[in-house]
Amino acid sequence: MKLIIVESPAKARTIKNFLGKGYEVIASKGHIRDLPKSRFGIKIDEENRTLTPEYSVAKENAAIVKQIRELAKKADEVYIATDEDREGEAIGWHIAHAIKKDPLTLPRIVFHEITKTAIKHALETARELDMDRVNAQQTRRLLDRIVGYKLSPLLSSKIQKGLSGGRVQSSTLKIIVDREREIKAFKPQEYWSIDTIFAPNIEANLYSFDDEKITKLTIENRLRAEQITERIQGESFTVSSIDSKKRKSATPPPFMTSTLQQTASSKLGLSPKKTMMLAQTLYEGVKTPNGTSGVITYMRTDSLNMAAEAVESAREMIGRDFGDKYLPSKPKVYTKTSKGAQEAHEAIRPTMLEFTPQIAAQFLKPDELKLYRLIYNRFLACQMSDALFEQNSITLLSKSSTYKVTGRKLVFDGFYALLGTDDKDKLLPSLKIGEEVEIKSIKPTQHFTEPPSRYSEAGLIKKLESEGIGRPSTYAPTISTLQARSYITLEKRQITPTEVAFTVTELLEKHFLEIVDAKFTANMEEVLDKIAQKDEDWQKILVEFYFPFMQKITDGKRDIKSLKLAEPIGRKCPKCDSELLLRGGRYGKFIACSGFPKCKYTEQIDEDGNTSASPQDEASDEKCEKCGSDMVIKSGRNGKFLACSAYPKCKNTKPLEAPKASQTPCPDCGGKLHFKRSKRGAFWGCENYPKCKFISKFEPTDQKCQEDKCDGTLVHREFRGKKVTECLKCKNRVEIE
Repeated sequence: MKLIIVESPAKARTIKNFLGKGYEVIASKGHIRDLPKSRFGIKIDEENRTLTPEYSVAKENAAIVKQIRELAKKADEVYIATDEDREGEAIGWHIAHAIKKDPLTLPRIVFHEITKTAIKHALETARELDMDRVNAQQTRRLLDRIVGYKLSPLLSSKIQKGLSGGRVQSSTLKIIVDREREIKAFKPQEYWSIDTIFAPNIEANLYSFDDEKITKLTIENRLRAEQITERIQGESFTVSSIDSKKRKSATPPPFMTSTLQQTASSKLGLSPKKTMMLAQTLYEGVKTPNGTSGVITYMRTDSLNMAAEAVESAREMIGRDFGDKYLPSKPKVYTKTSKGAQEAHEAIRPTMLEFTPQIAAQFLKPDELKLYRLIYNRFLACQMSDALFEQNSITLLSKSSTYKVTGRKLVFDGFYALLGTDDKDKLLPSLKIGEEVEIKSIKPTQHFTEPPSRYSEAGLIKKLESEGIGRPSTYAPTISTLQARSYITLEKRQITPTEVAFTVTELLEKHFLEIVDAKFTANMEEVLDKIAQKDEDWQKILVEFYFPFMQKITDGKRDIKSLKLAEPIGRKCPKCDSELLLRGGRYGKFIACSGFPKCKYTEQIDEDGNTSASPQDEASDEKCEKCGSDMVIKSGRNGKFLACSAYPKCKNTKPLEAPKASQTPCPDCGGKLHFKRSKRGAFWGCENYPKCKFISKFEPTDQKCQEDKCDGTLVHREFRGKKVTECLKCKNRVEIE
C-alpha cells in the first residue's frame, strides 16, 4: 500500500478516485504543526545570535497526526503531496516531522491540476522536499510571529485593547490611510469646458484657442469661459483634416491570482475571500460527467505560463468553433508582470476544455459556475486573435480655434466574439476636407476637480501587487484581517479606514517606519525569494531583523506616550453612576458610559470642545401594533424612525413617514413598490413580501427590454458616468441620448 498525504479532504477524495485500491490518500487538514498559540515559540540565543523555532502539534491536530502516523507505518511508500507553493512545501516538511519521518527521505510530488493524467505524471516524477523553499517559508512565519507577537501588545497598551500589527497587514493599512488623507486634504479646483455640438450632431472637444492648447484646467473661471464662447460663436468652421487609422485591441492574458480576484470583484461582485473559496473548490474537485475531478489549475499563482498541451487544445477549439480568422498563426505567450513570479507554476486555466460552461451548469453551484465561466472564457480568449478597430479623427478649424472629433468602429471583433464588449461604436458623419460645418449649440459649463476615490478590494489588490507587497496567498487574508480588527469598513464596495486606523498608522510611522513602509515590505518579499533560490541565509535575515526591532520595542514601551481612545474624564454617568470615558470614533471624539452596552448614555463633542447629551427619545401618538406599548421617535443612521418603548422585550420598529411609493407596479405580481432601506443599502421592494420577493436597487419603469426573447423590466441608472437604461433580466445597457 502506498500512502499519499495532501492538505484538503476534498483533494484527498478526488485523488483517491483516480488511483484505486493500491493507494491510500489522507488529508492533514492544513497545518498540523506550527508555533505554539500561547507563547512566543522562538528560542533566542543572544550569544550565538540564532533564532530557533519551537514547533508543536496542537491538541486539535493530535488525532489526525496519530492517524497519519499509523497509516505511514503500514505503507510501503509515503508521498508528500501538499500544495505546490512554499507554504505547501513547508507543510509537507512539518508533516514528515510530526509522523517522525526524515523529510528528505519522503518522495515529494507536485501537480498544477488535479486530474488523472497529472497525478500519474507526478507519481512518476517525484522529487525531494526543497529545503530552501521550506526555509523561505519558515523565515516568513517567524518574521510574522516576531512582529505580531511583540508589536501587537505594544499597540494594545498604548492605544486600545485588542489591536494587532503585522508585517504585510500594517503596510497595507498605511496605503488605505494615505489614500484617505489625500481625500481629506483635497481642495476642489474650478475649471470650465466649452461644450460644443456641430451640425448635424457632432460632439467636439476644444483642442486649442489662440494657439494655446486647451487642457482640463486651462479655463479657470466663468469670465474666461464666456469670452472664449463669445469669440467662437462669431466664427465659421471648416474641416481641415480627416485621419483614419487601424488600432488593435490586444487579447487579455490568462488569469493569475490577483487579476482573478480583481475581475471577479468588478464583473461578478465577489469579494477576494469568496473568490478564493470558490476557486479552491474548483481546483480540489467537483462532479463532472466523468466523475469527480479538479476543473481548474492551482489558484494561488503569479505566473502566466501555460502548458503547451492546454494551449494546443484551446487553439483546436477556437479553430473549430470560431473559424480560422479567430486563430492567430502562432500560440500567444504571456510574460510575468509581478516581481518574483514563481515560473514553475501555471496561470489559472480550465483543466478540461470539454467541460464547457454549458455542461458545467448541470454540475456546479451558481457562484461556482460564474467563476468557472470567467476562467474558462478568459483562457480561450487569450489564444484568440486581437480585435481590430478603425479609429477616425476629424479636425475642425476657425480663425481662433481648433476642435477635434474622434470616433471608432469595430472592424473585426476577435476575442470580443467570446468575451463581448461594453464599448459601443462611435460613428462619425461623412465629411470632406474644406467642408463648412455650423455650430448647433455651444455653452460654457462649470466643473470642479474631484478627490481620488477610495480603494475597492480589487483596487487595493492591484496596488499591493504593483508595490510588491505580499504574495497571491496573502491578498484576501490581509483584507479580511483588517476588517476583523475593525481597522477598515466596507461601504458600497469602498474601503474606509476607521479612526483607530489613523492612530495606529501614525504611531507606526513615527516609531516603526520599516513596518509600514511599502518599499521595506516589498524588499522583504524579494529577500524571501532569494532564500528560496539559495541566494540568502535565512538565519542571517532573521537575526538582522530581530535584534534592532526588539530594541525599538523596548524603547517604545518607555518612550511612546499613551494614546488610548478610552480615557476616564473624572465624571460619573448621570444614568447609572458608572465612570464616563472619552472615546474616539469614526466621526471624532465623544463621551460614553463605561457601563456600555448595558448603559448607552453618550455625550457629543462639537468642534469647540463643548458637550451635549445624546438626544432623548421623543414621544409619539402611535401605539405598537405588536404589544400595545407607546411608540417613541428615535434617531438612527438613516434619520428618525418609530420604535417600541418596551425594547428590548419588543423590537418592533417602523418608518416615521410612510415609505415612498413608485408609480410603476411590481413587475412580478402587480403590487405596490416601496422605497426601503436596510443595512446593505436602499432598494425598491414589493409590498407583498415575502410572497413576492421582487427587489431592485433602481426604480423600475413601465418599459420592457427589446432584446430577443428577453422582455425584462428596464430601469434608469448611471453607469460609468453615463445615463443608461438597464434590463433587470439580461443586464443589457443602452446609453440614453
